[in-house]
Amino acid sequence: MRMDSSIREIKGIGEKSAATFAKAGIFTVSDVVRYFPRGYEEFEAPVAFSDLEEEKIQAVAAFVTKQPSVVRAGRYQITTVTVMENNISLQLRWFNMPFLRSTLKRGFLYIFRGYVTKKGQNYCMEQPKCYIPAEYHELENNMQPIYPLVQGLTNKMVSKAVKQVMENIPAFEETFPKELRKRYHLAEYNYAISNIHFPVSKDDLLAARRRIVFEEFYQFVCQVRSMKEQWAMISNQCVMRPIDETEKLLSKLPYDLTNAQKKVWKEISDDLQGPKLMSRLIQGDVGSGKTILAFLALLTAKGNGYQGAMMAPTEVLAKQHFEGLIELKEKYGLKFHALLLVGSMTAREKRLAYEQITSGEADIVIGTHAIIQEKVEFENLGLVITDEQHRFGVKQREVLSQKGLNPHVLVMSATPIPRTLAIIIYGDLDISVIDEMPANRIPIKNCVVDDGWRPKAYSFIKKEVAAGHQAYVICPMVEENEELELENVIDYAEKLKNELEGIKIAYLHGKMKAAEKNEIMEAFGRNEIQVLVSTTVIEVGINVPNATVMMVENAERFGLSQLHQLRGRVGRGAHQSYCIFMSNSKGKDTNKRLEILNKSNDGFYIASEDLKLRGPGDLFGIRQSGDLQFTLGDIFTDAQILKEACEAAEEYGHLANVISMNVNL
Repeated sequence: MRMDSSIREIKGIGEKSAATFAKAGIFTVSDVVRYFPRGYEEFEAPVAFSDLEEEKIQAVAAFVTKQPSVVRAGRYQITTVTVMENNISLQLRWFNMPFLRSTLKRGFLYIFRGYVTKKGQNYCMEQPKCYIPAEYHELENNMQPIYPLVQGLTNKMVSKAVKQVMENIPAFEETFPKELRKRYHLAEYNYAISNIHFPVSKDDLLAARRRIVFEEFYQFVCQVRSMKEQWAMISNQCVMRPIDETEKLLSKLPYDLTNAQKKVWKEISDDLQGPKLMSRLIQGDVGSGKTILAFLALLTAKGNGYQGAMMAPTEVLAKQHFEGLIELKEKYGLKFHALLLVGSMTAREKRLAYEQITSGEADIVIGTHAIIQEKVEFENLGLVITDEQHRFGVKQREVLSQKGLNPHVLVMSATPIPRTLAIIIYGDLDISVIDEMPANRIPIKNCVVDDGWRPKAYSFIKKEVAAGHQAYVICPMVEENEELELENVIDYAEKLKNELEGIKIAYLHGKMKAAEKNEIMEAFGRNEIQVLVSTTVIEVGINVPNATVMMVENAERFGLSQLHQLRGRVGRGAHQSYCIFMSNSKGKDTNKRLEILNKSNDGFYIASEDLKLRGPGDLFGIRQSGDLQFTLGDIFTDAQILKEACEAAEEYGHLANVISMNVNL
């Protein structure tokens, strides 16, 4: 068995299983090895009822003395049983698992493991797992990997496949020299792979993870530096002089650019007419005014005889950019031909768009990743803009830039990353920061509250809707989680209809088809929906100035940067906006973290403060930067490792090609 062998060579994986693994992007033996767990279950010894702690996953041993009861509540069948120890009660509840009524036998001893909460004086466990003692003791003191799954793929299937590979490939090639490993305290590669999948202890896991994260960052930094070196050698073949039309537009706008916007626009203009190609990142908080600068750059390209393209991560955001540009055209009499290119267009619509792009009839093209399809050919592409860069990989950006003969590249991001880290992450780009908000922006009012305030929050939403405004309610996930009591989007929306009678409510989540998601977001934009219950899919891609309230359930389950991005969906209009962070956590650290959001609307300050609070050992913390395309690494939690990998790349950059065999970026 070789690393590039098909997974069909792994014992027990046939054609059907291989197709299931393929859904998760696993095709080869190497893919199996690099399919890392998303977390681990540590089966600790059962505790006495007197040692139960809130907001913690714990196990207890208890006799079932009463037959469980089953009651129906809406779409749910709720199975409940109460167990006792020394006059301390623990209520166990399961959703849609009525079979437990006959499975749990009276008079038998079981071990229940789950997330502990407290209601009044009574402890509760929602969806606890149930074991017979012998079964549990086999798992005790072991760390069991939990893998990311797709439909049909089970944790057992992945774990079994990994074990098979480990047995048949006894040794993986070490790519880092001993001196480098010693300097940066890195584990040997074989040890790292073994312990990332099946750690003996938490210390072994931390050491394994450090090695793999370091390698991932190192390879990324080397790749970025290589791109920068290549870029620096390319002369500007698309020289773009300032044009009168942009100056006229700026003089007609109903607002003045902020000083920060003026500074960045000068940097863009200098790049466009300078000796080297522009390769620039505009980093600015939500609502800081990046889009108008992008439009000015597109108009400059057109005025100099070049085509411009702008790529957004969602259809809704692409359409909003397109409509915004057309509105400027009609309002101020601008002359250009713009078109929209998105995946949901009909074959005929796409064909007509391709023809107009190829012929050069289309001056400006705005769209999604549909722009980088092979069929799209530009006549004279001089400028490429990608919005919300953190949603696109380096390779996607590279593909778009290859559509022209070395076009200028402008990248926009609202993801607040401390400058020290941004310089590393965006090392191939010159960085411009818009660190000033427009004068007409009304600061969002924030509050962090516990769930006892929910009735007041609902009343407040009613009041805002009655005033003609709209609201978002954000929930962490779509489906019931077996461990944590988190809100279900679909059921939450149903519950909310009872609380907010007469108000039009809809829900949105990532598992919906793209067309359905677009339809709901557009209906919300037209105020046909007044309250939108959603997962984080609205983090990017919807601009509704009429939305004035955002309420985030289980705020403690989100990263601060993500919460800040979500918050940016309100406060975009002329009315005062509000953000309510609902937290069930009693932990001091959690509340300290959320309080940062309460104090400030500055994304860069929030990111910096969050970085201070998070330590290198915070392995099981909330992932902050999942969109930055790292498999294990997180630029916040692993900031120090990122800096060390950057330092190592200076001296050991020649190893990058060898290491790329281990890391598939």
